[in-house]
Amino acid sequence: MQLALDDYPRYGRQMILEGFGLPGQLKLQNSSVAVVGAGGLGCPALQYLAAAGIGRIGIIDHDVVELSNLQRQILHDESKVGMPKAESAARALRKINSHLTIDAMTEALTSDNAVDLLTPYDIILDCTDNAPTRYLLSDTAVALHKPLVSGAAQKFEGQLCTYNLGPEGPCYRCLFPAPPARELVATCEETGILGAVTGVIGNMQALEAIKVITGLHDQKPTLLLFSALGSPPFRSIKLRSRKPGCSACGSSDQRVGEIKEIDYVQFCGGAMPDWESHGLIAGNPDDRISVKDFGKILEAHRDAVDIVDVRPPMEFGICSLPGSINIPLNELTADPNAYLFPKRETYVVCRLGNDSQIAASSLRDARKEEDIVVKDVIGGLRAWTRHVDPTFPVY
Repeated sequence: MQLALDDYPRYGRQMILEGFGLPGQLKLQNSSVAVVGAGGLGCPALQYLAAAGIGRIGIIDHDVVELSNLQRQILHDESKVGMPKAESAARALRKINSHLTIDAMTEALTSDNAVDLLTPYDIILDCTDNAPTRYLLSDTAVALHKPLVSGAAQKFEGQLCTYNLGPEGPCYRCLFPAPPARELVATCEETGILGAVTGVIGNMQALEAIKVITGLHDQKPTLLLFSALGSPPFRSIKLRSRKPGCSACGSSDQRVGEIKEIDYVQFCGGAMPDWESHGLIAGNPDDRISVKDFGKILEAHRDAVDIVDVRPPMEFGICSLPGSINIPLNELTADPNAYLFPKRETYVVCRLGNDSQIAASSLRDARKEEDIVVKDVIGGLRAWTRHVDPTFPVY
């Protein structure tokens, strides 16, 4: 296969690089890459893979575009809200490079379909944000003998590693044979993420894939750590070779048929909690109050009650109910006796109605000798916006 005539000016700037040339461009054109996740990491990775001239790109993502995605997921725009991310990304890539073959798959990657979906591609990019999919992708890459370029980003930090590269490259299980405890796992919605950080890691994932395809990769296993606030921002850690006793890539390699037998969600401690739904559980009426009833109390005698907001100070600074007091959850639970208010009703709020339950329970225990109402607000400030004040910001 040769380059089309108009591809020479398109890719000329990279073809003149020493060690790249026409052979390198043809390798890209004849290659295929599967990108799992068209979000914060997947969007910049896809953008640069498409621009570089990868011949076939598979996009696997079952989610849809939301307004909150646009801060970092740069292939999507306001007109795509509600559209499947895989299709949105595919449309954007076709505008960048009409010569590409793009497979947009809007189904969730599972142990039942992972092998079938990923077999046609030369390299796999893990641009997801959950532990079960990371283990599934690593096991599948081992079984299919394909490199896996894995990225992660949260808050101001990110990391990058290419697994299963060459005969000695370790897999994800070599480094992390057991998943982290469920209580230690959080999402970007809970912890926050600076959009540019996902851009850095996603671009690095694309670069790793290009290096592997063109033969420019040194094949040395390393873990790259990035901190937007660090000095220097990048740190590289040399990794050991694959472990002979690894359950996936060791002496007895992972078999394709074995993957379907593994429940990756249960292996990682079960499904991620739906914190918004948890916060809406009514519970004991003596302990919790609905946002509508809470609103009526504020209308009737606002000056006679205390409102305690237990969100972190950064979140309290974004928006808050008038007259509320900010006491972060960790401070309140560390010494609830330090926050005993005048003998009047106290209502505790948080973002979704989960932390407020813990805080209200601590205050009730500290005031158990007093006949004082201490309740938390069901559903938190998000429910307040939905059912009481639609002008209150949601973030």
